[in-house]
Amino acid sequence: MIKEFVDVLIIGAGPSGCVSSCYLHNNGVKVKVVEKTKFPRLVVGESLIPRVMDHFDEAGLLPALKAMNFEKKWGARFIRGEEICVFDFSKKFGEGWDWTWQVPRADFDNTLAQETIRKGVDLEFESEVVSVAFEGKNSITVVKDVNGVAKEIHAKFIIDSSGYGRVLPRLLDLDTPSKLDPHSSIFTHVNDINRPDGEEGTLISFDILETEVWLWVIPFSNGNTSLGVVGPTTFINSLSENKDNAEALKNAIQLSDYYIKRFGGVEFMFEPVKLENYSRSVKQMYGDGFALTGNSSEFLDPVFSSGVAFATESGMLAAKLIHKELNGVTVDWEKDFTEYMRRGIGVFTTYVKEWYTGNLQTLFFHQPENPEVKEKICAVLAGYVWNQENPFVKKHDNVIKNMAHLINQEKEHKTKTSE
Repeated sequence: MIKEFVDVLIIGAGPSGCVSSCYLHNNGVKVKVVEKTKFPRLVVGESLIPRVMDHFDEAGLLPALKAMNFEKKWGARFIRGEEICVFDFSKKFGEGWDWTWQVPRADFDNTLAQETIRKGVDLEFESEVVSVAFEGKNSITVVKDVNGVAKEIHAKFIIDSSGYGRVLPRLLDLDTPSKLDPHSSIFTHVNDINRPDGEEGTLISFDILETEVWLWVIPFSNGNTSLGVVGPTTFINSLSENKDNAEALKNAIQLSDYYIKRFGGVEFMFEPVKLENYSRSVKQMYGDGFALTGNSSEFLDPVFSSGVAFATESGMLAAKLIHKELNGVTVDWEKDFTEYMRRGIGVFTTYVKEWYTGNLQTLFFHQPENPEVKEKICAVLAGYVWNQENPFVKKHDNVIKNMAHLINQEKEHKTKTSE
């Protein structure tokens, strides 16, 4: 059997794998990336948040991405009936990028992968991991190519950036139930023939159909738009008696007063894809000789577009810690990786939970707006969830719930006094 020897094996060539491999390559580490599929390939997660820009910049990937002229995302709009709340990333608490992109991931990920290859990283498509064996921190990974030819890759460390493939969690029995309630989504792309001119046509929007059910609208610069519905799995399943994804998504669009005219009769570009009970978690995020990044470790919910940001955050962090370790520096993986990532994941988990309880929606649509509160929430939505100077980060466990309670009490008081 053919044998290859590298410092770091990276499983998966998505954003996390590209960021981590480029960082390591730029710092003289011998890297090998194996990717099961052939790019370009369809994948969900088309709305980014500003925090990812820091990672693409540090990895040297920004120039190639900017050249693609993807649709710029300056903020996000939330719609609930006649109520509208718009967040502008330039009006947020603290420092950070004021914009990012909304992208067809097939094109976006392929751009990242091709630029990674151009930089000199050894990236191999259609190469599937069959088995992994560890001898201390050293590992021997068997991969098979598209022709079924197997080879061994010997590495000092593995970064699992396999996303929904969750290679190491499956092989090492690391999966554990998510703390979030079971939700599912159905999505497709449409040729947005009814797209209005100006900001209305390009603004990413989340249309709340019910407290726990919402429609996403993500316009791309190529004239197409991503449409998806998210909700409790039981609700998503009820949208079609025949379990027909196209019928289910069409029925969801019919529930949207805001978007029915724009998308009601538009043909789908491909058979809608269903992601069922998508939230995932793991027992541990690292072990001797490996680290889990992105969706291979934990996936929350698409409502605040945190997926790619956590993927690149964990990918970049794992790469930096491995680089230190390879240079003889002792690394505390529990403190510097797991605890750090869990802090950010914990903040977003709270926001996802409070979104579905309705408490966060109460804050979003409260009038008159409180600019200071909105700026602090906006910083979280932009992905800056490690900034402890922001009280909506530091006190995330109770600040949303407490403020929503006060607002509801105020409404009840006004209702009683007006009777």
